[in-house]
Parts: sequence; structure tokens; C-alpha cells
Amino acid sequence: MNPQLVEIRDQQKASWNKFSSGWRKWNELTMDHLKPMGDEIIHLIHSDDNSMVLDIAAGTGEPGLTLASKMKKGKVIVTDLSEGMLAIARENAAARGLKNIETKVCDVCELPFADQTFDAISCRFGFMFFPDMQLAANEMHRVLKPGGKIAVAVWNAAEKNFWITAMGGTINRNLNIAPPPPGAPGMFRCAESGLMSALFQKSGFKNTVEKEVKSQLKCGDTDTYWSMMTEIAAPFVAALSKADDRMKAKIKEEVYNTVNQKYPDGKVFIDASALVISAEK
Repeated sequence: MNPQLVEIRDQQKASWNKFSSGWRKWNELTMDHLKPMGDEIIHLIHSDDNSMVLDIAAGTGEPGLTLASKMKKGKVIVTDLSEGMLAIARENAAARGLKNIETKVCDVCELPFADQTFDAISCRFGFMFFPDMQLAANEMHRVLKPGGKIAVAVWNAAEKNFWITAMGGTINRNLNIAPPPPGAPGMFRCAESGLMSALFQKSGFKNTVEKEVKSQLKCGDTDTYWSMMTEIAAPFVAALSKADDRMKAKIKEEVYNTVNQKYPDGKVFIDASALVISAEK
């Protein structure tokens, strides 16, 4: 990768390590939120008891840990840029008594595996942040066996993900933060229908299929929503760190008002939408 992309990767690694403690704290809520997308990925890659599976950008371990729990003889290698996140993945694996997983800190654009190593590949909410998405897809194609399946999840359009925009939109509006350049890493980078399928096809994958998968972020109340987002969402925390106390208070009040107006009964269960894209080699 060129130096600019390496710098982006290194910044992301530092950020995920910094916020890993927040992901540990909120693991139950976030994993429930992301479970429908993980379940769809597991369904699509059709791993069997003897499969060798690669779970890329797995963070605290999912869907790789669930995949491992379904296999008697197979193995899942769980990878991520962040040592801190993978430490939590190992804790979660130990708590579930899983022995057939291995964690590996690595860059998706330089996967440390031989050609045609894996029967299946999963990647839940990683692609949006990869510095070079095409190179990442090429690497996945390289390490997948012929006939192997891949399935990935990316976030759908902003208007379908109020759980992001309620806070992100408020911060951007108050701090006059410009949107990222087209193609730059970000939550909605892969939301355009067909984008991921085209990227996969360029890498050599075939039989690509895209579908929408919905979920809910079951915060329960606005306080929980605010606390969680300000402890795991690195871009939001970074932006708030540049605001003075008055502005932070204004943003918090507006976020609370925005959420409470949408959920006047106080039951903050926020709809979310993702695209799950599958293909085979």
C-alpha cells in the first residue's frame, strides 16, 4: 500500500485499540445488535464440521466464535488489526469453552496465509474501513479455496440507520464537520447497492448475491444510547474532544431531543439496516 493508506491503517489500529475497553463493556448490547447480520453470514457460507474458516475484522470475535461453536472438527481463525479487540475475543472464546479458534493480528491487505487455505471467509462490518477495499477483496480471493464461499456485511444507507445519524448528524451539524471524500473510509462507504458485488467480481468472485438484513439496537433508554455511543464510536468521541464544554452540552441535549422525539414512549429500540453480500470462488 502507498504511505497514505498505511497511515490510515495505523490510525485505525490505534483507534480500535484505544476503544477496545468500551467494546468489552458494551459487548452484550452490541453483539445482540449485530447478531442478525452474523447469522445471515453464517447461513450463507455453508461451513461444515471440517471447515477451515477465516473471520476478518472480527473485533471481539463474532461471527467467528459462533461459527466455531457449530463445528466439531473444523477451525476458525479470527483476525483483526487490533490486539486489544482480539484479547476480548479470546476472553469470549474461553468463556464459551471454545478450543477450535485461533486469533491473528494482521492487515487484511496483507493476509499472512498461503493461497487457497480457507473453505470460507466471513467479514462483518470491516469493509467500510479498509484503506484499499479492492486489495482486501483480492487478498480474500487469494486465500480462499476454489468453490469456497465468502459473505460480508456493510452498513446500508444513512436514512436506514438512525442509530448512527442521531448522534453523527448532530455532531456534524454543530461542529461543521464536512463529509468524508467519496471513497474514504466511513460507516456508509459501501451503502450503494451493487458496489460490493462489483468489487467482488473484479477480484474474480462469481455468483454474487446482495440482500438487506435488518436489526435493532435495543438500548432501552436514551441514557444508554448516549453512554454506549460515546464509549465505542471513535469518530464521534474524536469530534466531541474538540468541542468546549458548552458545545458538548448543546450536542448532548440535541441528541437526547432527537432520540426522544422519535421514541416518545421511552422505549429506545432503534432500527438498523445492513447489506449482506455473498459470493464464491
